[in-house]
Amino acid sequence: MSTVESRRRIGAEIWIVLGLSLGKAALYSVVNITARLTDGTPLAEQTATLNASQSERPWLDLTYQLLGIGFGLVPVALALYLLSARGRGSLARIGLDRARPGRDLAWGVGLAALIGIPGLAFYSLGRLLGITVEVQASALNDQWWTVPVLLLSALYNGLLEEVIAVAYLYERTHDLGWGRVRFIVASSLLRGSYHLYQGIGPFLGNVVMGVLFSWFYTSPRFRHGGRHRIVPLVVAHTLLDVVAFVGYALVPVEWLAAMGAA
Repeated sequence: MSTVESRRRIGAEIWIVLGLSLGKAALYSVVNITARLTDGTPLAEQTATLNASQSERPWLDLTYQLLGIGFGLVPVALALYLLSARGRGSLARIGLDRARPGRDLAWGVGLAALIGIPGLAFYSLGRLLGITVEVQASALNDQWWTVPVLLLSALYNGLLEEVIAVAYLYERTHDLGWGRVRFIVASSLLRGSYHLYQGIGPFLGNVVMGVLFSWFYTSPRFRHGGRHRIVPLVVAHTLLDVVAFVGYALVPVEWLAAMGAA
């Protein structure tokens, strides 16, 4: 196979994977923010709901939630399967293994702390400036399975976004000859774009998060901690969402109102 043909196949593969996952979400998000901005209602008075209930019947709602998470992970499986064509060391190559559990956990917690506190302040600032919608992180009914489902949802987001937007995209753009800076810009803009439905503030905040995460993943300075290891990013992302989802479900309404989140 010629080099040109190989590059075309890689490019087509990237578009297919993104079209089934984050790229699709980004396109819908662009349409959504366009609708919001042309609605006539200020962004600050609009609402975006995450983890919404799918049915008034608890058992049916639980079924829908689990099916959504399960099928949502199929693009992750596809991306990993495509990378496996390189050989059995593909998971180790992107750091999706158990080689350094303690170190990965420590880096993940550190990254979550580094992003989490400024992220909350950035959200509050965005609400104050009117460029961020009110984000309801959980609208599930209060059932015995609510918290477990929110935990699974957080893990799902961590795997989907970090494996595809960082690990998979880096490997494939590297095959196309992209440099580190070009990859970081593309990955970060992709991350921001599929959060546009939450407003301009979350778009900018997630671009910053994308720069930090993709820079950490590709940085030689963190060869023994983050270099080509996606687990710390999955841990960090999951922890951030756990705090947001479960915290929203458990924190008193008065506190949420004080933060502009209710």
